[in-house]
Amino acid sequence: MLSKSLIIALLLLVATNANAHSESFETYGDIGQIAIPLTALFIAWSKDDTDGMWQLSKGWAYTQGITHTLKHTIKVQRPNCSDFNSFPSGHTSSAFSGAAFLHHRYGLKYGLPAYIAATAVGASRVDASKHWETDVLMGAAIAYTVSYFVTSVYENPDLIIAPAMMGKDAHGVIVSYRF
Repeated sequence: MLSKSLIIALLLLVATNANAHSESFETYGDIGQIAIPLTALFIAWSKDDTDGMWQLSKGWAYTQGITHTLKHTIKVQRPNCSDFNSFPSGHTSSAFSGAAFLHHRYGLKYGLPAYIAATAVGASRVDASKHWETDVLMGAAIAYTVSYFVTSVYENPDLIIAPAMMGKDAHGVIVSYRF
């Protein structure tokens, strides 16, 4: 039986390939840039993970600061010639900020579906002629790198695993989980 994550990933891939420059695909990118980080925030909140919420917020802010500083410093023209703010992709860096946080904080179980959704955001920007492929790759790389440095692995406070001495020659592990 396919997991929910795999089904979502497959649907996103089909949607990505089926929407050759459609307005709905572009709209997906506009919404996804915010929805993915908000989903990550909701997941951290649902786990009562205030440290995670802070790390996500800090990572997203740093990522956006770096992205927009580069946009206004490097001044690469967009493929549609509308302006010179193409490099790197802000939509992609925002989406990947949420995805990389989920991966670095909670593992690939959460990160993989988010990475697929974030990749579709980047693809929507290229498809809409708003960005070059290099813009999208750099946006993703910035978000991943920032998240790597500001996000720590989540340690469930309800689970305790500790080494134990059980007499002179006996060693073991104590596992405690609070429900």
